[in-house]
Order: sequence, then C-alpha cells, then structure tokens
Amino acid sequence: MEKRVHLPVAPPDESRRSSIASDGRRRFVYTADVKGRFHRLRRVVFALLIAIWIALPLVKIGGRPLVLLDIERRQFFLFGATFNAQDAYLAFFLVTAVGFALALTTSLWGRVFCGFACPQTVFLDGVFRPIERLVEGPREKRMRRDQGPWTGEKVARKVTKHVLYFFAAFVIAHIVLSFFVPLPQTLAMIAGKPGDHPEAFAWAASITLVLYGNFAWFREQVCVVVCPYGRLQAVLVDKDSLVIGYDEKRGEPRGKAKDAGRGACVDCNRCVTVCPTGIDIRNGLQLDCIGCTACIDACDEIMDKLEQPRGLIRYDSMRAFEGGARKILRPRLYVYAVLGLIGAIVATVVISRHTSFEANLLRAPGAPFVVEDGRVRNSFTLHLVNKEDERATFELSAEGVDLAANPRVEVAPLDDARVTVVVSTPIEQKSSRWKLRVKKVPEGEEKIVDATLVRPK
Repeated sequence: MEKRVHLPVAPPDESRRSSIASDGRRRFVYTADVKGRFHRLRRVVFALLIAIWIALPLVKIGGRPLVLLDIERRQFFLFGATFNAQDAYLAFFLVTAVGFALALTTSLWGRVFCGFACPQTVFLDGVFRPIERLVEGPREKRMRRDQGPWTGEKVARKVTKHVLYFFAAFVIAHIVLSFFVPLPQTLAMIAGKPGDHPEAFAWAASITLVLYGNFAWFREQVCVVVCPYGRLQAVLVDKDSLVIGYDEKRGEPRGKAKDAGRGACVDCNRCVTVCPTGIDIRNGLQLDCIGCTACIDACDEIMDKLEQPRGLIRYDSMRAFEGGARKILRPRLYVYAVLGLIGAIVATVVISRHTSFEANLLRAPGAPFVVEDGRVRNSFTLHLVNKEDERATFELSAEGVDLAANPRVEVAPLDDARVTVVVSTPIEQKSSRWKLRVKKVPEGEEKIVDATLVRPK
C-alpha cells in the first residue's frame, strides 16, 4: 500500500492558529476562494498597480522612460527629470518621505499598505494564486490531491503550475531588469546569447529564481518571518488605528446556527480558511495579519446567508471594538505630520536647488605657479558635468584675475569635460582669492566656484 503524505494542519481546537507551529515548523496554508466588495476592490488595485509598474520603463517623456536607473552609465531618469551619480543624496529625502508617509498611514489605517499595495501581496494574490486556482482548483481539491498518492493527473497539474510560475517569475524579472537597462537593450539581451552579456544574464536568472522560490514556496513566510514592517506595526498602531478585527461582544459565545443563546459567530471557520497567513482573526490583532480583508468578505457572506447584519469582522479601531469611540486626532499623528512636513520642506528646498550641471575647480598638476613678465600665473582644471540629455554650452568669466581660457565650452549630453583654466595677476597684488563664474546659456543657470592663487613668498 502506498503511503500518503499528510501536511501539518492546525487542529480545530488550537487556541492560536498560524502558518508557523508552536515548535517552529511551517504549516502550509491552503487559501480558500472568497468573493466580496473588498475582494473586487483589491483586484482593481492590483491590476492598476501592475499596469503602472509595467508602464514605468515603457512610457517615455522627451524620449526617455518614466523611470530608468542606468547604473552602468550613472544616469537616472525619473518622470522627465535627469539625475546623475552626484545627485544620489536626494534619495535620502525620498526614502525619508516614504517612511513618514508609511508611519502616518499605518497609524491611521493599520496595514492597508500590506493588504493592498505591497509588491509581495500584489504579485502573490494578483498573479500566482490565480494561477494555482486555475490549474489545481479550489482549496478542498488541492488539499485532497496533495494528501493523496502521486498520479498522472497530479504530476501533470503540478508540472503545469510550476512551469507557469517560472514563466511569470521570468517575465517579472525582465521587467525589473528594464528599470536598470534601456528596454531596447533588454530585448536585445533576451534575443541574444547569455555569454554576450553575462552580468545582465546573471542578474535576470538570479531574480527569476528568487521570485520563483518566493511565490511558489516561501509565500506568506516573507510577511511573517522576513519583513520588518509587521514588527513595526506594534509600535505604529495604537487603539485608535483602523484595523481589521472581530467584534467579540457581538460574536460570543460562539455556537451553531440553531443553538439558543449563542452570539453572531457560528464558528464556521470560514474566516480562517480564507486567511493567506492561516491565522484566526477572532484571536485579536496579530503580527501575522496583513490586512488583506479576506476574512471580512468571508464573514459578510456568512452573515448574509444567516440574514444577520454585516460587520462581525470589519474595519474598526480596537477602542471601538471594546465599546469606546475612536479618536482620529491624537498626539502621535501630530508628531508624524510635523516630522513629515519638516521633511517635505527640506526636500523641496534641496530639490529646488538641484542644478542641471556641476562645476568643480581643481588645481592642475605640476608647478603651483609661474612668474613671468611681472605676473603670477596659476593653472587650474575646470571639471564640468552636464546632467541633462541635451548638449549644453557654458560661458566662463573670472573675478579678481585675468582669465586665459576659452570663454565658451560645450559639453555633450550626459557627459563631462575638463577645461584648462589659466589665471594671472600682477605680482604686487596681495589678494589671493578669486572666483570663476560658470553660466549655462541660454538658460542663465550659473554657479560660482572659487579658489586660492599660489604666490611667491
């Protein structure tokens, strides 16, 4: 007799359900299908986010993609603006703004980002789980098939599912690659031989394997074990944050539909079977809950069948579940808002000062100065960096010295140039500081760089 393989499943009377058992073993989660208003909303949001994500490297502004981080050439294009490696510090302000926005969002609406916008959730619930349901059927069939013997049908379905998983991971990986390599070059790499571009091939292959392993097997463990955001939730969420919870006052004591004196909860466990992390929301707010709203739709469906009001499981604050009134405005929101406002002001000032070119004056190698015909001459090297994807022309002028250099310099798009600048002053002149004005024409944007003349003692 062939031995059947039984995956560990939480016993029905266990007080705390999770995808991780008390001894640390993983319980594989079989997620049931669910329908409802939040399910439909999430599908729309997933489709919209995936469409935007795909469009970012495809749609062009001024001949450049909306987003292209060309690390090899140190050229970065973001929504029509051009940056280079010297602008990398601006990323700090972007990350800071996202951090404050996430903190404020979590304090107001809990883990709404995890349930609706996190890439892990979007691709898992929007791409890979639909593939699983299409190939292997609903939850009950998947469980019976996995616990049953290996048959031709089982092998065919498993192979088909994993081939589709790998293909989806392959497509996603190459879209990710197109954020760092221009799309025509990416397509040429795909059509060419791996040996012609080993670095890009290695990155694409690695990302494909990581995505495949993640979405085919690791899944909810990313949220439960790896992602730090779930742990930060304990700090960011308070009793007035909007979370998904179970109305214990209304639902308890649980019982069957025909039991006298029972609460609204009929203990059908439907909220558990639809949960992507395998928890029981009736046990209260938990780290494993990603705010996906599947339990709300599942419970509303049961309440509709029992002709009872919806909302036994719903969006609300913990204070409201305990019978109090939710406070929307509270001290931590003011703190996050003030910090976010300060960050926005600083970011606005810094970005507004972002220039389309860089100018740095360096002392030329060799003798520090030359005395000739009663004048002291110093040599410098002007390093000009054109951050724009158009040819730029610069005019040079000096203050406090005589300038011996070409007054106009042209720099190719997204390129740099080094110009020798020779300045001289009468030997009797005492002042050693001088300024070089670099003006971009015809825009008028300019920078002033200064240096010190070396004189004989």
